[in-house]
Amino acid sequence: MFFPISGVHINPFVLGILGLVIGILGGFFGVGGSFLSGPSLFSLGMPYNFVVGTDLIHIVGKSIVAARQHRILGHIDLKLAAVMVIGTLVGSEGGVDAIEALKRLGEVNLVVGLTAISVFTVISIFGAWESWQALRKSRAITDDPDGPKTDVLVFDRLAKFFQGLALGPRISLKQSGILKISIWSIVLVSFVGGFFSGFLGGGAGYIRMPAMVYLLGIPTHIAVGTDLFEIIISAGYGSIRHAMNGNVDILVALVMHTGAAVGAQLGARLTQYFSGPWIRLAFAPLPLLGAIMVAIALITGHHS
Repeated sequence: MFFPISGVHINPFVLGILGLVIGILGGFFGVGGSFLSGPSLFSLGMPYNFVVGTDLIHIVGKSIVAARQHRILGHIDLKLAAVMVIGTLVGSEGGVDAIEALKRLGEVNLVVGLTAISVFTVISIFGAWESWQALRKSRAITDDPDGPKTDVLVFDRLAKFFQGLALGPRISLKQSGILKISIWSIVLVSFVGGFFSGFLGGGAGYIRMPAMVYLLGIPTHIAVGTDLFEIIISAGYGSIRHAMNGNVDILVALVMHTGAAVGAQLGARLTQYFSGPWIRLAFAPLPLLGAIMVAIALITGHHS
């Protein structure tokens, strides 16, 4: 099927299946899924500026469905999400501006592609190491071979540092079990997530969800639900800005959403059956898969 806005031929059945898979993964891991949907669209021949904008549109609808389910499960810290909006919007604007600058230079595909490969690879390697260590630690303190059903975090030095910053104002996050934390720590994390949302596409949950866990010390299940809520803001704002700049193929996004809406509900419900370390370990290889897909597309030139 030919999609005239982005000028590409893509099988709509493939887009629907892609949306379903991304929906399940996004609902389960609390991410928009752009670490897979973005590289997939790029590999199917879509220019990266259209990949970024179109992926954002598709992710907004899916995240609304998944966030609603996580809200029912009590996995969303609304106070945390409200503070994160500040950094998210500012960062997203910066990411969109960076894309426009690269478009003028004619270097969008190469620069964004290499950035995606680097970011995805680092997240996967660190996440796999930490979550495996957390599982080993959890098994040592319980008779359950799968570890406790509560959260366990091994690499908590950065979380203690950010929670201990005396830079005011400081707030309490009762839903997340944090007595006091600087607002600026939260804004910094959300700014970085917002920037990558505008620059690499999606809601940047692949950065923000791990950052909430490892930098802010948010329990994994709360990070998953809150990040999905935050993705609605970041992806929503980014999609509007990219639509204004002509980077959105709404037809592709709508086809993908038909599968994503179903998958998002299923993925969100599955989180209640797994502990934090297992969720993080299962998430770890996915960004690496996205990095491999981008690398193949860059090397073969299939996107051009």
